[in-house]
Amino acid sequence: MTVRRTRRRNDTSWQRARLLVGVILFVQGFGSALSEALWSTSFGVAALLRGAGLPHWTDLAIGTVGAALLGWALAMRGTERRTHA
Repeated sequence: MTVRRTRRRNDTSWQRARLLVGVILFVQGFGSALSEALWSTSFGVAALLRGAGLPHWTDLAIGTVGAALLGWALAMRGTERRTHA
C-alpha cells in the first residue's frame, strides 16, 4: 500500500509540473508571436531568444512544445479519471 501511494503522489507532482510548464510555454510562445504581430514587440523567454538572434519562428516552436505538454498532461489526467471511475 505505501509504495502505491508514494507512486501515485509522485505521478501527480509530475502531472502538475507538465501542466504548469505547458501553460507557461504555451503563453510565452504564442503570446509573444501574437504581440509581435500586433504591436511589434515580444516578451518573456521568446523576447530573450529573439534578442539572442534566433529567428521569429522560435516563438511558434516554443508555443507548440507548450501545447504538446498540455495535451500530454490532459491525456494523462483523462486516463487517471477512467481508471479510478
